[in-house]
Amino acid sequence: MGEARVGAAVTDPLGVFAQGIAVWRTYGWRAKFEECLAQYDPELVLVGLPRRTDGTCGPEAEKIVRLVEELRTAYPGRRFATWDERYTTVIAQRVLSEADVSREKRKGKVDKIAAALILQSWLESSRAQNN
Repeated sequence: MGEARVGAAVTDPLGVFAQGIAVWRTYGWRAKFEECLAQYDPELVLVGLPRRTDGTCGPEAEKIVRLVEELRTAYPGRRFATWDERYTTVIAQRVLSEADVSREKRKGKVDKIAAALILQSWLESSRAQNN
């Protein structure tokens, strides 16, 4: 949940690969989120937690924690969790730059790729814990 945009990603049915599916403007994101819930019916909604580089939570992370609590209240039948999103935007920008995507086109894609990176990281961690 960025200041201007929100990236969304989903995983395949086996939980192996993450794929970015959308970028929404922060203003009005809730309606798009609800459409996504209806379309994909996820078991878990994972929200990126913007930790500081030293791993601590600052005001941005506290805002996300409050948002997740609001979402849990609004959607009591859904599971929500947070996951460290440090460096995902930087990595996404680097990937797009190396793919020779223009700066203008990167704007609309970076959040989608960052969302996929967050989800992929969580999937890999979950698999490692289950092995």
